[in-house]
Amino acid sequence: MNTLDLRQAIIRRVHDKSNEDLFDIIDSSVGADERTLPGLGVLFELIWQDTPPEGRQRMVDTLHRHLASIPAPTKSDSGTGRKT
Repeated sequence: MNTLDLRQAIIRRVHDKSNEDLFDIIDSSVGADERTLPGLGVLFELIWQDTPPEGRQRMVDTLHRHLASIPAPTKSDSGTGRKT
């Protein structure tokens, strides 16, 4: 399955969901198995595309603050499965 097909499959899966359903999908995916990350990425892409510049900046500021408040992962935490 190529990237475009994956994106379309994810959009199809959530297309007719209610606000509550979408909230539950996102909420249950955050912090879950890494297999949910592509879906979250597609949903974030849709949100980003429909957000005005000031909203985008708020999201980036929030992300930056969060990243600054947590320890940086070590090379062994990279998730690549390789030891460095």
